[in-house]
This record gives sequence, C-alpha cells and structure tokens, in this order.
Amino acid sequence: MRTLVTGGAGFIGSHLCDALIARGDEVVCADNLSTGRMENIAHLLDRPGFKFVQADVSAELEVTGPFDAVAHLASPASPPHYLRLPLETLAVGSKGTENALRVAHQHGARFVLASTSEVYGDPAMHPQQESYWGNVNPIGPRSVYDEAKRFAEALTFAWRRSRAVNTGIIRIFNTYGPRMSAADGRIVTNFITQALTGRSLTVYGDGSQTRSFCYVEDLVVGILRMLDGTEPGPINLGNPEEFTVADFATLVLELTASGSAIEFRPLPADDPTRRCPDISAATRLLGWHPTISAKEGVRHTVDWFRSRPDEIASLG
Repeated sequence: MRTLVTGGAGFIGSHLCDALIARGDEVVCADNLSTGRMENIAHLLDRPGFKFVQADVSAELEVTGPFDAVAHLASPASPPHYLRLPLETLAVGSKGTENALRVAHQHGARFVLASTSEVYGDPAMHPQQESYWGNVNPIGPRSVYDEAKRFAEALTFAWRRSRAVNTGIIRIFNTYGPRMSAADGRIVTNFITQALTGRSLTVYGDGSQTRSFCYVEDLVVGILRMLDGTEPGPINLGNPEEFTVADFATLVLELTASGSAIEFRPLPADDPTRRCPDISAATRLLGWHPTISAKEGVRHTVDWFRSRPDEIASLG
C-alpha cells in the first residue's frame, strides 16, 4: 500500500508511519509542524518508501499519488495546543478534513478519520458506545476541538454517501507513550514529568473522575486494521481498563518511585467526569483489543521521559 498520513510527524502519526514502513508500505507524511516534531520522524527520512511533505492541510494538500489509503490524523490534540490554536483546530477539522477526503476521492483510496472520545463530551452513558450521540457544550472552551471532530465525522459520512468514498472513522480514547511532548498538558505527561522532577502532581477536582489509558502501540494496531478493512465506523479504540485520576496518580508515583505530593485544584470547565470506551465493536469487527497493561505502558513512558531530562527541566 501507499498511504498518506496527515499529521504524520505528531505523536500518534509518527508511530503509525513507523508501523506502515515496517510492514513494507510506502508513506507520504504531511505535517505543518505546528504541534508535530521533526525528531519524531527523523529516523524515517532516509528510509526507502518514506517521504515528508511540510504542508498545512487546512490550506492545501498538494501531494503526488497514487494512494491506496489516507489516514487523517492532523489536528492539535491536547488542551494546551488546541486552546492556543483554536481557529487552526477548527480549520483542520473542517477544511483540512475536506482536503484529505478530496485526495482519497481522487485516488479511490480508503480514508480513515482519527476522531476522538471527546465527541462524547461529558457523557451521560457509561461506558461510551458508538451509538451514543454525546453531551458536548458547543460554545465552551473545549468546543474548538470537540466540535471540529464532530463536524469532521459528519463531513466524512457526507463524502461517503454523496461521493462513494470508502471511509472509516475511529474514535480514539486517551493514548500515551513515547514521543509525547513533555508540555503536552494531558494527565499522563503531567503526572510523569511532575513526578520525575519532584513537583506536586496536580489533580483537578477531587480525583474521582475516571479515564482509560491506551498505549500507543495497541492503538496503532487498531488503526492499521481499520485502514486495511472496509468498516465505516465509528469504532471506539481505547483501553477499557478504567482508573480514577487519583488512582492513576498513585500508579505514576509508584512506578517513578517519586516522593512528590498530590495537589488538588479546581476542575476545569466542561471536563468529563467519566470516560471509558465500550470496545465490543472493535473486538467484533476488527478483532482488536489492547494487550499492554497500564502498568507496563506507563513504565515504558516513564523510561522515555527519563531519557529526555533537558526537555523535562525546561518545564520549570
């Protein structure tokens, strides 16, 4: 296969590029580097079959085909990033998705949209099934990301219905692992970098809100199966092992052997109280389920950050 990966220099995108190249596929990686990093793909630049194109997919996407598949992962994904780039986040979910769909349509390629569990908002259904329509504040501070992805899903299905594009949608739940930025701003990176530098772990709310955490290698297996298949989705991809935020903080302290304290702060606006995927569709339709436990995955991620002391120190 020859696959276009938008956002391919990002955290998840770079791991997907790795997996595609490892199995012998050709990859065109497009990224504007607003949140992606060249260091994530530096080891691929000289590999046969890999090509990097610096491009803003929201403005234009001029890439040379043919393509068998398009994986649209381009988007800021962490709260600090999409709050810093609100208009860009909305643009990549709308115009960027349209441009990527156009490439897929031109080449008769399979198109997979990387959507998010954030489309469920602060869910009233638990665990979240794909049939649930969500509980999203359309004008809140998080809406630039949530609604961009919800629109991207609508656009993807519109191209499927009106242009017969072979589309699929995955809804990604909290994913973590090597290549995350220390300044990512999500729970895993915050807790690990705080623990490694002896700072207090910041828990927002009383710590009873829940999350599930999927290691990036597991997620990439699910994305590949979606790229290789014909399922339209949406399909949840995440680890159904559920943690309270307070318990996850304790796990990080254990694995880092840190003496850091836990500091409780007010809960941000529209922060979901419970988040856990129902993955029965992924298991039934893709034969997929995660295999890496949180303890193992967090240990690998801690080792990654320990190898980058300068980046951690720069957080102050």
